[in-house]
Amino acid sequence: MSRAEPPPGTTSATELVVCSVSHDDAPELDGFVAALERSDVRCPLVLVDCASRDGSAERARELARRHPWIEPVALRENLGFAGGMNQAIRHARRFAPQWIWSLNPDTRPAPEAARTLLDATSARPIDGAVGAVTPRLHRIDGELADGRLDACGMRLTRSWRHLDRGSEEPDDGRYGLREEVFGGTGAATLYRLDALDDVRFPGGDLFDSLFHSYREDAELAFRLQRRRWRTVYEPAARVGHRRRVTPARRRDLPAAINRAALRNRYLLRIYHQSLGNALGPGALAWARDLGVLVYVLTRERSSLGAYVWLWQHRAQLRARRRWLAEHTPGGLRQIAPWFARQRRPLAA
Repeated sequence: MSRAEPPPGTTSATELVVCSVSHDDAPELDGFVAALERSDVRCPLVLVDCASRDGSAERARELARRHPWIEPVALRENLGFAGGMNQAIRHARRFAPQWIWSLNPDTRPAPEAARTLLDATSARPIDGAVGAVTPRLHRIDGELADGRLDACGMRLTRSWRHLDRGSEEPDDGRYGLREEVFGGTGAATLYRLDALDDVRFPGGDLFDSLFHSYREDAELAFRLQRRRWRTVYEPAARVGHRRRVTPARRRDLPAAINRAALRNRYLLRIYHQSLGNALGPGALAWARDLGVLVYVLTRERSSLGAYVWLWQHRAQLRARRRWLAEHTPGGLRQIAPWFARQRRPLAA
């Protein structure tokens, strides 16, 4: 493994480190690195590969030989996005950064995106402190924008779905205000390292390794909200994203992905749903649960293993819920308003 050198640029290497996780992403890496090379904020990139089979780890090492600001880390097993990102942040700590920029290899940040996100960290929420800043993501086809939005922050629904604001909508200037949102997608969100450490689970997880992949960014958003770390949406920071996993494509996705997505839906509820929410605003989730179960039994039996996994890990899940209750007393009150709103204005 090479040791990345802090590159010259407009900011110190201790201010920001980019962390990325790859799994069979070899075709994306050159374009990803080229986009970072054009950034007006030059900083180290820690690129963790999760046991790819397409040569991603080898390609990352080749890129690191040409770009000393890249630190490639090759893992022998696929720890998923959550485990891979935890490893990336662990390696990033040697630079003593204030901020961690989680970026997928299939993203293409605009040259000014990093500086714009850093500038937005000075925003003032109505209460709490800025723990994350998320950009305006738009869809790309190849290396070009295709005219659609991908994500303008994360929102909650009463049926306990977490959705990307603006997803699939025209990229025509809507969602144009800097404001507070529930959370940001792990594909391209800037996180305050102090905030991540404040909500880390016993054992060291920042992103919950039990989630492996999918919904782990939403779970982290819940923990940050419970500790009054707020997420700011910055529309002037633009990032292209070639999203491959969407709800509309569920039937085309591998069984393992659908099984993980189903399991993680329930993990969110086990950790963060209060009794009052389950009987009130979140009661719609029970009807959706019934529909999901019928669908799995009749059309997607490969996902039945999600229910088995939840039962087998019930003691560990109860322990995590107890820890959350002890570490964030009263924190569930911070979540409740987000089931009825998509945004909140910042303080003047």
